Amino acid sequence: MDLSFIQSGFNIFVHTAACASDFLIQAVLDEVEKRNLKDIKFYHLHIEGTAPHVSTKWSKLVQTNCFFVGRNCREAVQAGRASYIPVFLSEIPKLFSERIIPIDVALVQVSPFDDKGHTTLGPSVDITMTAVHCAKYVLGQINKFIPRVLGDGILSRSDFHLLIEHDNEIVAHDCSDLSDSAKTIGHFVASLIDDGATLQMGIGDIPNAVLSNLVHHKHLGIHTEMFSDGVIPLLESGVVDNRYKKIHPYKVVSSFAVGSRKLYDFLDNNSLMQFMGSDFVNDPRVILKNPKVCAINSALEVDLTGQVCADSIGPKIYSGVGGQVDFMRGAALSEGGKAIIALPSRTGRGLPKIVSGLRAGAGVVTSRAHVQFIVTEFGIADLRGKSLKERTRLLIQLAHPDDRENLEREAHQFNWV
Repeated sequence: MDLSFIQSGFNIFVHTAACASDFLIQAVLDEVEKRNLKDIKFYHLHIEGTAPHVSTKWSKLVQTNCFFVGRNCREAVQAGRASYIPVFLSEIPKLFSERIIPIDVALVQVSPFDDKGHTTLGPSVDITMTAVHCAKYVLGQINKFIPRVLGDGILSRSDFHLLIEHDNEIVAHDCSDLSDSAKTIGHFVASLIDDGATLQMGIGDIPNAVLSNLVHHKHLGIHTEMFSDGVIPLLESGVVDNRYKKIHPYKVVSSFAVGSRKLYDFLDNNSLMQFMGSDFVNDPRVILKNPKVCAINSALEVDLTGQVCADSIGPKIYSGVGGQVDFMRGAALSEGGKAIIALPSRTGRGLPKIVSGLRAGAGVVTSRAHVQFIVTEFGIADLRGKSLKERTRLLIQLAHPDDRENLEREAHQFNWV
């Protein structure tokens, strides 16, 4: 593989989520080491795989910048070997197109070419399509395990500087068993969703629990930045038919997907799918045009005034802003829409998630003015039009029973009760 076009000072983009290629990343790292290249920067959203570029071995040779911090990059960011760039998902493509962050090389995995000479970016179009269009050089790995996903992620051979064939299974995640609290939260959230609603959700226990409670709903639509396996049964049963959506009716609109091999096979050449860039999918001005948008997002902490921390534990970056604010705002402006934050009342270690004040150094992702509904396994709080005192009362009731007395005591100090 001739990578002599890579030069010192280059910015290198890595394909998102399951389409991130450890093979291509390692090839670039080997080239950097062989030619003693300097000031090489990697840029990416959440990526699956081993993320070899953030290991201590390469920390003095390359810099890594994450628009969203996944599990494989979390320790590196917290240790200072990598950095986090806070930005709305809808606005990342503009960083590339306006050359605020110029992209020199885009590393992408693509599906096999069809008989018309076209390939696709698979289940990750998101910010990747703009990176490809803006990059000086596009290095593509043709991988038979990448599904052919329809929408805006279609490319031809002329879009690539270099193409190589290398097959490797892409990272897949099977659905885990749902906890009792997730099941209860899923039931509560589902009760807020009307027939004909347009859904945005992520992946994980709570989104899957919500989806499992929608089997008796009718004419639901999907317009979401990402999704996973839980959507498949609703599509197969006809619960999701996208009939009443105004933006791409009768299509599932998304920018990327992560899940099991079954999900990737379901996406392959499926005409129901419309995968598009996050600058379109996550644009609140687009989102609000759909009816009854229900945006379902999670949080690390929520304080008694409704401030939502979703990207950090204190000062330690845990994930990112992502598309939460994009969809919370779009849903709130949609006719009949609902912006929902759903979370368990406690962490897996038994620490409270409903708190009187966010931890020192924590970031506010969704402001108290953006919040509408908060849901835990103990119920639903509708914060629309509520004062700080009213919010405090409602949110204390959503906290774990063993945390409520302490929250009451702390709230008294601020004259909120």
